[in-house]
Amino acid sequence: MVQRIALTVNGVAHEVDVEPRRLLVQVLREDLGLTGTHVGCDTSQCGACTVLVDGAAVKSCTLLAVQADGASVTTIEGLAQDDRLHPLQEGFWERHGLQCGFCTPGFLLSVVELLDRHPDPDEALIRTWLSGNLCRCTGYQNIVEAVKLAAARLRGAGA
Repeated sequence: MVQRIALTVNGVAHEVDVEPRRLLVQVLREDLGLTGTHVGCDTSQCGACTVLVDGAAVKSCTLLAVQADGASVTTIEGLAQDDRLHPLQEGFWERHGLQCGFCTPGFLLSVVELLDRHPDPDEALIRTWLSGNLCRCTGYQNIVEAVKLAAARLRGAGA
């Protein structure tokens, strides 16, 4: 049995026939070719699969695709606009908030929601918010610094 779902991904409308048991991460990667959303653990522990669903950070390895029917989804491929990196991407680049990059899309999309809700987060809030994402390469200090830089830029406070 398949069900047709309609969703908007990175501003583009899609209709996809899916089996009800398929996960959103599978549809994004396998059907839509958006491989920037990574599968790290299949248990929602690592956060590598995080995407935005109607503006909320969601671990797409635990969301059935049929649950996203009618939703607007943003993946890492949709974060940059008009060939310009998002301030978070710039911050990660400038503050060395990544090494291998596997976890980076999940961190970035999780932090988009943080900064939408809390434009001027303190370090404790940033660290708490990041606790749902794991990085096995870096210490988290540079990630925190990258978030602070991006938050300041998004508020218009400069670097």
